[in-house]
Amino acid sequence: MDMTFDRLSSTQFEEFCADLLRANGFVNIDWRKGTGLPTSPADKGRDIVCDHLRVEPDASQHFEKWFVDCKHFRKGIPPKELRNLLAWAEAERPDVALIAASNFLSNTAKEYLEAYRRNNRPGFKIRYWEKPQLVRMLRSKVSLQRKYNLTSVPIRSTKDILRAEEEFFTKVWYGRKQSAADCRAQGTPEYIIKGMLKAKRDAETRYGRKNLGPWNDFEWGMLSGKLSALRWVLGDEWDMLDT
Repeated sequence: MDMTFDRLSSTQFEEFCADLLRANGFVNIDWRKGTGLPTSPADKGRDIVCDHLRVEPDASQHFEKWFVDCKHFRKGIPPKELRNLLAWAEAERPDVALIAASNFLSNTAKEYLEAYRRNNRPGFKIRYWEKPQLVRMLRSKVSLQRKYNLTSVPIRSTKDILRAEEEFFTKVWYGRKQSAADCRAQGTPEYIIKGMLKAKRDAETRYGRKNLGPWNDFEWGMLSGKLSALRWVLGDEWDMLDT
């Protein structure tokens, strides 16, 4: 999957990580931004604090406390960027200290973490999610991909949707209109008939007479369904087919 986090700011990447954790079952998510500024100066080494439900083999359950430090770097993350998280994890002892990286940890950072585990034997697990892990977790989360503009998966623009809604509105309206003779037989005023005929000619010019019916039952159902779906996307209730 072709995906990049490079278009996000550091704060947007933190927000994305909070949403991704929520979408993967984490709860009690506390994004420690704590300020309206672009960065999070008060996070003290952990951008997000959250809980994850762990189910044991005997079906017993308990919550794990996670500290998450979000690292939005285009280059490999150096060891010095990991020290605040580890220091606060040593002080407050979560179950897991996680580094969420928009790209990759440097090789020296990975060696640093390995040496830290070996020499300090911390009372918490150390994990890191790099770009491949984040992409894998996002594969079925299309709404997140689109919210943060992470992928080139196509989505219609509002302009395209409005244009299509106008087309199917016109086709349904055209199909519902009676002939001028039927209208006159029902006593419809002549000025209304003239306006209707002009609107029908305009529709024929725009879409082509052959593309405006007549429709069989299946085709009429498809037209109505498409108009209903487009209007739902634009904010109407389902089955809104007024013309």
